[in-house]
Amino acid sequence: WDTMLDTNVKCVLYVSKAVLPLMISRNKGQVINLGSVAAKEVYERGNVYCASKFAVEAISRSMRIDLLRHNIKITAIHPGAAETEFSLVRFKGDADKASAVYNGLKPLTAKDVADVIYFCTTLPEHVCINDLVICPTQQADAIYFHKK
Repeated sequence: WDTMLDTNVKCVLYVSKAVLPLMISRNKGQVINLGSVAAKEVYERGNVYCASKFAVEAISRSMRIDLLRHNIKITAIHPGAAETEFSLVRFKGDADKASAVYNGLKPLTAKDVADVIYFCTTLPEHVCINDLVICPTQQADAIYFHKK
């Protein structure tokens, strides 16, 4: 749990503390915080993970308000099922369990998420996507999937 909170919450805070003074001094910039659909609703056995991603959501919303007067964009991107090393970590290195999560599903890839991040960062200066949930077509939210 500690590692999950360190990675998902503390790292967001530490990086923000390091870069925000530079953005404030320039009176512009953009922060992209990577959340999860788990920031939008809870699910069974997701206690700490969901809590950590809800924290990212709260931090993003609060930062958006605090930094509004400094012309700094805050974007929170919340991916759904994405085939990354996350499942392998979640299942403690069990590759069979990790890959089974995606059986019958065409999940997002890291490139899909990166493309969305790139899109958000290339918008005109006066346009900001505040909050974005991105899922595979076969996923409605954190709980509902249609696997083939």
